[in-house]
Amino acid sequence: MKVDSLQKLNQIREEQRQENANNSIVKKILICAGTGCLASESEKLLEILNHVIKARKCGDKVKVVKTGCFGFCEQGPILKIEPDDVFYVRVVPKDARTIIDDHIIQGKIVERLLYEEPTSNKRIEKQEDMPFYKKQMRLAIRNCGLINPEDVYEYIEHEGYSALGKVLTEMTQYSVIDEIKKSGLRGRGGGGFPTGLKWEITKNQHGNTKFIICNADEGDPGAFMDRSILEGDPHGVIEAMAIGGYAIGAHKGIVYIRAEYPMAISRLNSAIIQARDLGLLGENILGTDFNFDIEFKLGAGAFVCGEETALINSCEGKRGEPNYKPPYPAEEGYWGYPTCVNNVETFANIPPIILQGSTWFSSIGTEKSRGTKVFALAGKINNVGLVEVPMGTTLREIIYDIGGGIQEGHQFKAVQTGGPSGGVITEKDLDTPIDYDNLLGIGSMMGSGGMIVLDDRDSMVNMAKFYLQFTMDESCGRCTPCRIGTKRMYELLVKISNGEGTMADIDALKQLSYMVKNSSLCGLGQTAPNPVISTMKYFWDEYMELIKDVDYPVREGTSQINSRVGIKV
Repeated sequence: MKVDSLQKLNQIREEQRQENANNSIVKKILICAGTGCLASESEKLLEILNHVIKARKCGDKVKVVKTGCFGFCEQGPILKIEPDDVFYVRVVPKDARTIIDDHIIQGKIVERLLYEEPTSNKRIEKQEDMPFYKKQMRLAIRNCGLINPEDVYEYIEHEGYSALGKVLTEMTQYSVIDEIKKSGLRGRGGGGFPTGLKWEITKNQHGNTKFIICNADEGDPGAFMDRSILEGDPHGVIEAMAIGGYAIGAHKGIVYIRAEYPMAISRLNSAIIQARDLGLLGENILGTDFNFDIEFKLGAGAFVCGEETALINSCEGKRGEPNYKPPYPAEEGYWGYPTCVNNVETFANIPPIILQGSTWFSSIGTEKSRGTKVFALAGKINNVGLVEVPMGTTLREIIYDIGGGIQEGHQFKAVQTGGPSGGVITEKDLDTPIDYDNLLGIGSMMGSGGMIVLDDRDSMVNMAKFYLQFTMDESCGRCTPCRIGTKRMYELLVKISNGEGTMADIDALKQLSYMVKNSSLCGLGQTAPNPVISTMKYFWDEYMELIKDVDYPVREGTSQINSRVGIKV
């Protein structure tokens, strides 16, 4: 079946809605089938639910729908019943019969499966009433937990591909780019470069051959934002890539995704096939003269391939290591042609911007950081999960209002943002509104969105050592400062953490940190010392406690040591 025009797409949507209206099914059981919940037997739960429905002969009244991630991973597996808007948590396979017999057949809510608010011990029935969701604004992950990611018709029913239809029938390439520029959308992969400007630069390059690449090489420890989007809403990324391809003049898109994401790969591949079958990818999309298709490139899991030139080298079958810039990929990228590289979450914001307008999107967030940001909230926090909040939300709101505070009544110590490239943020900066510039101003960075919460049981020296070991192992080895410098830094940290370090080692560690930061080729090396620099700044005492030849008071020693290497702490 081919979609010959935008009108046909609207017809499919209307037929789907009419079919739902005429359907005798009165309830839907939405069950999380993201990687986290699948690891907790949600697939087995789904099978038993369908088995019980068949045994009770109520298949004409209820339908089980698998969805993407709901975000509240701490409470998985998650199950939601519509239109009742009842949200069940920590559902195990043996609960399937109770849900069907009590809730579906008898209409009684299963109280023990409702979320229990820890401070009040109150059971909460509806998703929107749960503290975890109250301050969230789900734009990039809008369809995760709402639709079946393997059913293109469900995506179409929820305005899917309407943005692509609008672009192809009502907008020019430049008007699309102008809309994205006016929205203020910045790259969500960590760099924060204005998306519309990147599209414009690529569009303005000479030649008829251009490429658009989706960077799905999510490598930060503890980060799973992009994976969840691809698992829960693959068509949203496909639609956005087609829009970007139209805007810059590209007819080929590439998704570079790490092979460790089998579920995301499977669902994205299925979505691409469905889109082709409906004429939403391929030749003459929606009856226009626009041709665009997408292919996969599987990465081997190298962190450095998150850097766009290293990613492009890997796509070409070369060693995954960065190039000197300029030229930038927008000028000379994949096989030497102009190439636009955007992150998964960046693409996920494109369809709603096109449908609801740049004015709407730019009204969300802060002056320099518009829209929302998805964070993977993990560590010593009660509500581990995926959260999406407007830019400008404070760290305190995320950690205490959404995250539910620190586990087991322990004291907050720090939060690491930006993964191996970021730094620690302490109690005194918890009220800082989150955006690109504010985080840089307090010694950290946005990164792709990893957020690891640390408490009074954590050693900050060991935390810095963990991240440095990661970047040392992930260094491509092309430049000496990163290849050798990170190894020497790691050796010093091991010596210090074992209680064998001296003040000379502290001096050497500081000097190495700034040498590696200032002279490495790419962002991996340039940011690798950040966890060391920030922990030394805010937790100097912990380093001093491990040094053999230091005399207290610490603060006097701190200023003296810093003056030797010209570092202000």
